[in-house]
Amino acid sequence: MGLKCGIVGLPNVGKSTLFNAISSAKAEAANYPFCTIEPNVGVVTVPDERLVLLESLAKPQKVIPTFIEFVDIAGLVKGASKGEGLGNKFLANIREVDAIIHVVRCFDDANIVHVEGKINPISDKEIIDTELQIKDLESVDKKISKTEKLAKSGDNKAKNELDTLIAYKNLLESGKNARLIDVPMEDRVATQDLLLLTEKPVIYVANVDEASILKGNAYVDKLKEVAKEENATVVIINAHLESQIAEIADPAEREMFLSEYSLTESGLDRLIKSSYSILNLITYFTVGEKEVRAWTIKKDWKAPQAAGVIHTDFEKGFIRAEVIQYKDFAALKSEVACKEAGKLAVEGKEYVVKDGDIMHFRFNV
Repeated sequence: MGLKCGIVGLPNVGKSTLFNAISSAKAEAANYPFCTIEPNVGVVTVPDERLVLLESLAKPQKVIPTFIEFVDIAGLVKGASKGEGLGNKFLANIREVDAIIHVVRCFDDANIVHVEGKINPISDKEIIDTELQIKDLESVDKKISKTEKLAKSGDNKAKNELDTLIAYKNLLESGKNARLIDVPMEDRVATQDLLLLTEKPVIYVANVDEASILKGNAYVDKLKEVAKEENATVVIINAHLESQIAEIADPAEREMFLSEYSLTESGLDRLIKSSYSILNLITYFTVGEKEVRAWTIKKDWKAPQAAGVIHTDFEKGFIRAEVIQYKDFAALKSEVACKEAGKLAVEGKEYVVKDGDIMHFRFNV
């Protein structure tokens, strides 16, 4: 599955520094607005400790983890919805991503210019929210104009859609994001074609100074209060420190470096896992002598859909799936042992794949 998370925020909040830390692709990090003009794209491995154990047991020729694409998008300023700064480019780029990583500056540093002249994470967040809401409102208003004509002609479907569109309009005009809409899921199809910017799931990254890595600070506390209203996650990171951690290749040395800051894992690993989680994704595995591989699917997908991620023929010609739970494979050490212990289940088309399932598909085309 091609999954993209867009890293956004005001200029000089640490977006490009963060991007450099999570990706082998290097964006230019500089102390001035718009140092990232074209969106930089990096492919990032989703950390999964289960792959380490599966590799040690199966001893494959190669191991292929699952990935997420991170896109570093140009900094946004007030008036972007009207084309100010690089607004039009920003809004076009963000429309293409599946989730938003909103980097918010939560540190003081007189040497790093703040585009608004003061440190205020809530104000920073609201600037971007407002610009995205204005753009979404334009999209909703256009569709309302078209739908009203159909509704007046007696089209019942159009009438229902119009009610939903007006609910979105009222919410956006009140200064709230579309993701907070309180309408049934089946009614949200009315805006599906609009790809609303504020309907995308979001993670707030609080970029802090080193002293605030573990517990945050007053800026982070304020950001968490606001994020709680949206049921959104806040991940605390020091982007500069994370860029240093990312350069350490040796696992033991990396662990030692983390322990110096009383960290058990990097903030980037937490961010990547959180990104995976908010997109409602799970992982299943295929295990063999040639390769051990992680596959990304949506939660609650059935076996044929999961098979289709490997190849469309697997879904079209699906016969059955042979499934071993990860915990059983880890305990019994091999597929043969799992079969002998009755831990290999044969599942049909209605089987809902679970996170960590080890699967082998039978198909016919």
